Amino acid sequence: MTKPVNLAPMMVPTTTSGAIRSPKTAELVARTLRRMIVDGQLNEGDFLPHEVDLMAHFQVSRPTLREAVRVLESERLVEVRRGSRTGARIRIPGPEIVARPAGLLLELSGTSLAEVMRAREAIEPAAAEMLADTGNAEAFDELQSIIDNELKDAYENGTMAQATVWFHRRMIELSGNSAMAMIAGMLNEIAERHIASTIHDGPMPRSQYTKLIRLYQKLVDLVRAGDGAEAAAHWQRHMKNSNQALLAGHENTRVRDVMD
Repeated sequence: MTKPVNLAPMMVPTTTSGAIRSPKTAELVARTLRRMIVDGQLNEGDFLPHEVDLMAHFQVSRPTLREAVRVLESERLVEVRRGSRTGARIRIPGPEIVARPAGLLLELSGTSLAEVMRAREAIEPAAAEMLADTGNAEAFDELQSIIDNELKDAYENGTMAQATVWFHRRMIELSGNSAMAMIAGMLNEIAERHIASTIHDGPMPRSQYTKLIRLYQKLVDLVRAGDGAEAAAHWQRHMKNSNQALLAGHENTRVRDVMD
C-alpha cells in the first residue's frame, strides 16, 4: 500500500541567458522527485503516489508524468514493474550504478591497470586513518567479522578475490567518507577481476592466506585502538607491497585488457 507523501512544489527552471534551452516539463517533474529522494522525503522501498495524484499535483498530463518517471528509471532511482498496480518504487543506488560506466570511461581513455591500483593505494590509507579517528565499535566488529567468517569461508571456497575486495571496500565505507567510498566502489570491479586472474591457477597458498589475515587483523587492531597515523602507515605499506606483487608482469596492462 502506498503511504501518503507530502509532495514538494515543482522546481522552477533556473533563469539562463543566451541559447541554453529551458528544461522540459517532464525534466522539472523528475528534478523535483529526485530532490525529494535526495532529501529523504522519499525513501528506499517507498512507492510514488498514484499517477492521478501526481498529475493533479504537478498539473501535467499522463505522457509528461510517465516521461519524468522514465528519466528517474534510467537513473536507477525508481523501479517500474510493468503491469503492477503499485506504481514506481524508490530504489537508492549504490556505487554499482556508476561502476560500469566509469569502468568503460577508463577503458576508452586507455587508463592503465597500474593507475587504478595506485589510485586505490592513495585512497585506502587515508580511509584507514579516518576510520581510526571516527569509527565506532560496530564498525570495528564488522571488519572483524569479515576476517573471522567471510575471509575464512572464501579461502575454503576459492573466492578470495571477491572477499578481499569486499574487506577493502567496507573499510572505506565505514570510514564515513562517502566520496572516497564512491570512488573506491568504481574501482572495485577492475581490482577484483585482476586479483582473481592472478590466483585462478589454484587456491591461495596457506602461508599467503595466513600472512594476509595477519595484515588485516593488525589494521583492525590499530583502528580499534584509535591509532590513525599508524593505521594509515600500516595500510600504506600493505597496499604498496600488494600492488607491487599484483602488477608484476602487468606493467603494460590496461583496464580494457582486464575488463574484456
